[in-house]
Amino acid sequence: MAWQTTRRRLLATSAMTLAGAALLPGIARAARNDPRLPKTAAPFPLDAVRLKPSDYLTAVTGNQRYLHDLEPDRLLHNFRKYAGLEPKGAIYGGWEQDTIAGHTLGHYLTAAALMYAQTGDAEMKRRVDYIVDELAACQAAHGDGYVAGFTRRRGDTIENGKLLFAELKAGDIRSKGFDLNGCWVPFYNWHKLYDGLFHAERLCGNEKALPIAVRLSGYIADVVAALDDDQLQEVLDCEHGGINESFAELYARTGERKWLALAERIRHRKVLDPLAEGKDPLPWIHANTQIPKLIGLARLHELTGDPRHAQTARHFWDLVIDDYTYVIGGNADREYFPAPNTISQHITEQTCESCNTYNMMKLTRHLYAWAPDAALFDYYERAHLNHILAQQDPETGMFAYMVPVMSGEAREFSTPYDSFWCCVGTGIESHAKHGESIWWKGEDTLFVNLFIPSDLRWEERGAYFSLDTEYPYKGDIAVTVEKIGSDARFTMALRIPGWADTATLAVNGEAQDVSLANGYALIDRRWAAGDTVTLSLPLPLWEEPTEDDPGVTAILRGPIVLAADLGPASAGPYEGPAPALVGENILSQFMPAEDAPAHYRTVNLGQPEDLTFEPFYSQRHRRTAVYFHKFDRPGWEREKAAYAAEQARRAELSARSVDVMRLGEMQPERDHQLESKISYPTTYRGRHGRDARADGYFEFTMKVAPGPLRLQATYWGEERNKRFDILVDGEVIATQVLEAEKPGAFFDVEYPIPERLTRDKETVRVRFRPSTVKTRCGPVYGVRIFRPRSNPL
Repeated sequence: MAWQTTRRRLLATSAMTLAGAALLPGIARAARNDPRLPKTAAPFPLDAVRLKPSDYLTAVTGNQRYLHDLEPDRLLHNFRKYAGLEPKGAIYGGWEQDTIAGHTLGHYLTAAALMYAQTGDAEMKRRVDYIVDELAACQAAHGDGYVAGFTRRRGDTIENGKLLFAELKAGDIRSKGFDLNGCWVPFYNWHKLYDGLFHAERLCGNEKALPIAVRLSGYIADVVAALDDDQLQEVLDCEHGGINESFAELYARTGERKWLALAERIRHRKVLDPLAEGKDPLPWIHANTQIPKLIGLARLHELTGDPRHAQTARHFWDLVIDDYTYVIGGNADREYFPAPNTISQHITEQTCESCNTYNMMKLTRHLYAWAPDAALFDYYERAHLNHILAQQDPETGMFAYMVPVMSGEAREFSTPYDSFWCCVGTGIESHAKHGESIWWKGEDTLFVNLFIPSDLRWEERGAYFSLDTEYPYKGDIAVTVEKIGSDARFTMALRIPGWADTATLAVNGEAQDVSLANGYALIDRRWAAGDTVTLSLPLPLWEEPTEDDPGVTAILRGPIVLAADLGPASAGPYEGPAPALVGENILSQFMPAEDAPAHYRTVNLGQPEDLTFEPFYSQRHRRTAVYFHKFDRPGWEREKAAYAAEQARRAELSARSVDVMRLGEMQPERDHQLESKISYPTTYRGRHGRDARADGYFEFTMKVAPGPLRLQATYWGEERNKRFDILVDGEVIATQVLEAEKPGAFFDVEYPIPERLTRDKETVRVRFRPSTVKTRCGPVYGVRIFRPRSNPL
């Protein structure tokens, strides 16, 4: 994709100057080790930054209302129940009623602490202190350091999650991708709790939080000590979040080396070893499962100085950004990394899980702290503006799990009390800290990395600054020195985005000749109260084609990803074709709206009709199109002919069809008397389907007719490790194996139905089931029974 090409351009090693007026196209970057910049940097504390009115402050305020609305006693329900204490509030719904229960409490503790630091909201600090006291009481009731809210499932029984750890110590390990001895990701869950305890200590000064973490770590260390290395690796095959980071952080706070040793031992070799060797093990593995492991390695590097940890983390970041990242800064399709550089083949309704971007931004901050480089914040800004802001509906405070980029899709937002997905947890954190990465410092340098209206207190220098702008809608940014102490000489470094072809910079109205270093305009002077730096950026309209198919493109204005508005989400599913752009120079056919910055309409460009474009992030309740196939006029005529031929083929097949089963749709499944066990409907690329898990099945009634018949089933061409049987009236007529035979496409498979199974019948029962207990069935995206072409109608 062109985002990767852009990034490579940003990291080019040629130096240049910013001379009061113009920059060369692309803004080539100076070497990363430019001596004019400090070697390291650190963000200002969150409580040193206050946001001014902007979309970011609106997001914080909406999140603040939701955090006030949630009740800590309800989030603590399972913690008290399984400690033998009477719960004080009813348990919430959604994931909080599954075996992952309790994960939201850790997220909430972090979010409340962040909100207190970001806004000074005293109620948030009171709730943090209350939750810590409750956790201490639950831990004391257990008596052995254990504290958790998760459960485990044994058959149809839900029981205390604590029971699984005696099994692990005894060598009874039943580890799956998201299930460990019947519990949904227990170590992942604990990672969220640790993070909340650490934030409570650091941001709220709660001295009771760290002892809880220490005692819990003693319990976990006892479990891990009972496992040999192979057994530990089997446990780590189940998603475990950044539990390695938790123990690294505990070492940083206590100085006890046993926690460092535990953090180093919890290393998932299957993924981290190939990354350490410079390889790419990411295709077809769960994306967000991996990112926290690398954040853990980044923290270990900071504590130990081991360069291998840093190299592995940076290699992973480069892989994800270069080969797996969509234009809005998110990654993954159906939560998994696909094959590298296949973005154009994975533009679906299940792209860009919000947790992934939350974690990639955390990893970016680590990398930046080691070596300030504006290209890192070019990515950070892209993701922050176009994905994280898009994830939240600030009016309701609700969050989207996926932020889809497929044409005609809309975001699905959580409900207040019956969702509690992972992306709700990271969402309440993300929207409590929008001020955390605007301002950074290193030696005698003040970095301005994000252009978000805000005030800064630089305590060590007795200095106060304000940043005022209408960016990203307008390109003028003003940074004013409101107050300065005696230590007034330092360098101000302002990030010049990689997409900016030109820029102007002035101090107190006078144009400056300023050098660039790693993408920063540097101003070194003795500052005085009232000094104002003005940066003006051009906000060009530009294209970002996908790397694997330049004929698939997205449109941006400056940092803003634009999307075509295809109508309100409330109007129901989008039934039209994916819009295309047809022209020789498509950007010249975008006309700006006179009264709304970053709003456009196309002129003789959109097909089947012209389009209006607005910022993607703000279209929270609209159906949108982000990526477009683009054609010249002859190419568009060929496309229309191919489309017409496909429609004719489908019409001819429809005429020979006896019955069609649209799996995953409520009314067709009811009409065909569908019955199922451990089977779930799914939707992918606009097609509905159904799968069946181990020991499950789905079956339904279909009409038949005299004579030879075939059964046709539709599959997605990148499904793998699937083997299942297809039965008609109880007899297996075929066994299907899916091993990614048709990358990037749906495909049909036909199976002859023996005539003896349909003779003298009007209907049959069709069943799909996994062939073994270790595999799954489907998903199947529709079933059809039809007459072969040689058979008369």
